Amino acid sequence: MPIPGPWELILLLVIVLIIFGPGKLPDIGNAVGKGIREFRKASSDLEEAVRGESKKPANDQRPANDESSDRSH
Repeated sequence: MPIPGPWELILLLVIVLIIFGPGKLPDIGNAVGKGIREFRKASSDLEEAVRGESKKPANDQRPANDESSDRSH
């Protein structure tokens, strides 16, 4: 997906300004910012959960009775 240039951004801002008016722009900006923050938090939480799940089997591969078998000899 190509990155929009400065003219595209200006055109988009003008269209949004015409549709919503100057009074609603701060509210729209806040809503978009909250949405982006929530999405980033959810994706980082999901990434941590996946990393945690992938690490668990590596730790559980050790036999549980290593110490008890060494003591019996």
